[in-house]
Amino acid sequence: MRLFVAIDLDEPIRQKIIRFIEGVSGFAPDVRWTKPEALHLTLKFIGEFPETRLHELKQALSALPSEPFNISFSGAGFFPTPKAARVFWVGVDSDTRLQKLASMIDEATANLGIERESRAYTPHLTLARAGSGKPSRSKEDKPNNRFQKLRARLEKMPQPEFGTMTAREFFLYQSKLSPKGSEYTKLERFAFN
Repeated sequence: MRLFVAIDLDEPIRQKIIRFIEGVSGFAPDVRWTKPEALHLTLKFIGEFPETRLHELKQALSALPSEPFNISFSGAGFFPTPKAARVFWVGVDSDTRLQKLASMIDEATANLGIERESRAYTPHLTLARAGSGKPSRSKEDKPNNRFQKLRARLEKMPQPEFGTMTAREFFLYQSKLSPKGSEYTKLERFAFN
């Protein structure tokens, strides 16, 4: 099973982001845009995990202490750089509890043999990918023109504001790859204390 852990978006924020995507996607028609129903804030990508151990994973995640906290969504940008962009994202801002939750999930999954994150958690909401969207192992990022018109358009616009929500839960998702793109299924909900 291909798994990840994420926070789902409140519907008003999802709708604002969908309208934003509808307004700018024509400026980058050759990239893969995230489907509206698939918008989420990833906390940990687990990858392949044996279904026979799913109960262990759910148990480890359910034991994590957390309390509700606010998350704001605003701004937009590109990874790794605007000229060598492979990912178009919306910015995410929160207090230290978001970072702490991601760290606790990383620790809990590492105790089950899942590889720890090699980089600090950088919260963002992926809107589109050019190519694989996977991080480059090369120190040199090659220019990528797929986002060029979108970059030019965004420079003429005010930074987008999508709103603030209170995170009260996170989910364990299964990701199934298909020719039409990834399909996500919620397997378990974990409410905050």
